[in-house]
Amino acid sequence: MSANHGTLSCPATAALEHLKAQLGARLSTDPAELEPLREDRSGHRSPGAPLALIRAGSIEDVQLVCRTASEHGIPVVTRGAGTGLAGGACAGPGELVLSTQDLDQVHEISVPNRLAVVGPGILNGALNARLAAHGLWWAPDPASKDISTVGGNIAMNAGGLLCAKYGVTREAVLALTVVLADGRLISVGHRTVKGVTGYDLCALLIGSEGTLGVIVECTLALRPVVTGPRPVVSASFPSVIAASAAASAVTAEGLTPALLELMDGPTVECVEQRRGRRIGSAGSSFLLAQTDGPEGAEVAGRIAAIFEAAGGEVRAAEDEAEADELIGLRRSAFPALEARAQRMAQEGGFAGGGSILVEDIAVPRDRLAEAFERIREIELRHGILIPTTTHAGDGNLHPIFLVGDDEVPERIWEAAGEVFRIALELGGTLSGEHGIGLLKRRWLGDELGEDQLDLQAQIRAVFDPQGILNPGKVFAREH
Repeated sequence: MSANHGTLSCPATAALEHLKAQLGARLSTDPAELEPLREDRSGHRSPGAPLALIRAGSIEDVQLVCRTASEHGIPVVTRGAGTGLAGGACAGPGELVLSTQDLDQVHEISVPNRLAVVGPGILNGALNARLAAHGLWWAPDPASKDISTVGGNIAMNAGGLLCAKYGVTREAVLALTVVLADGRLISVGHRTVKGVTGYDLCALLIGSEGTLGVIVECTLALRPVVTGPRPVVSASFPSVIAASAAASAVTAEGLTPALLELMDGPTVECVEQRRGRRIGSAGSSFLLAQTDGPEGAEVAGRIAAIFEAAGGEVRAAEDEAEADELIGLRRSAFPALEARAQRMAQEGGFAGGGSILVEDIAVPRDRLAEAFERIREIELRHGILIPTTTHAGDGNLHPIFLVGDDEVPERIWEAAGEVFRIALELGGTLSGEHGIGLLKRRWLGDELGEDQLDLQAQIRAVFDPQGILNPGKVFAREH
């Protein structure tokens, strides 16, 4: 126990003493371990460190923590790898952090049933490495797949580059075992392909951001590994509007590439600076498609023709190495923009270093070009640059705000708020894959409306009457 625990409230002291006696070294109050838990990859940082970190080694450990926290009224923040971009795993003063990273076992791989049962702590990439030996694959493909956990993917309903063809995380989960706020253990969903018994609580828990329960076991729907060629076609366009129109034309033609990604001119410029090579003509936007399956080559050819007809300078990868290189350009966008923000901080003399605010909206696919036009208007009105990358195959845009210091200034939030309103005006949503967390909760009512917002808060209260699971996240007001 740390030296300052004498200043804690009596319930907190009693809870920590009880948990320490039961968990031993699995509970830590070391300031060096608690400090990083104040933030995730969103750029948000809580005002102080949490009470303690508990590394659960079993489902029983999770039940013990939730039961104890419920008895003493202490908030619990469940945390996986901390790779989220909405502040959903940030913990602050008076809160317990419950890590599920050590629950990383593969309990079962069933080839006949195309399913796997795993702990929430296993990394997305590590799981697929295990599954490959069985000719199977778990489809969710977030950019953070090599460092993000399956439990985190499920809690946020993560997306990624392959959603247009293979869906978001919700489409790849069959069942969950969950510990409720009071320590009870429930199983939701089914191992079967079909199952319509009662309300679909499994779907409700996916994307609930740790506010309804703690996921402790996951039954996943698998796919056969994709074999054969996976052609890659890219094109440079004179404007992001032209590139957006080309992307929309691909889906309008009834084509479904595995991957359809767009980077606007400012993003391309940052990638070029980081990679030390030119991608296309100066100031151009970059559109990238990958196809797979038996008709992959034919679909790639049709996409190339669409790109060319829309004014694109088309390039088809000649081999797998070149295909990986082209996809790598897209995957390097966020690091390249982080590097640009850090240079901005140095140029501006900010001691804290720069960061990026990676935002996340989605619009109908035929309104991509309009979304980009509106974002450009916001740039001009606020005098800022908003580089934007897009999962163009499913209409999910990532407007990225370059921040010259550790704190996001209010003028940036004002511009972000306008971006969110654009998404709603175009028939879209505040978040395609990152979730609401802390960062977007003030705009949630704009999309849901008061009646639905109240209903969702009531549902939360049924699962967690005291509101101790991830308090303050998603909902700006607690009921």
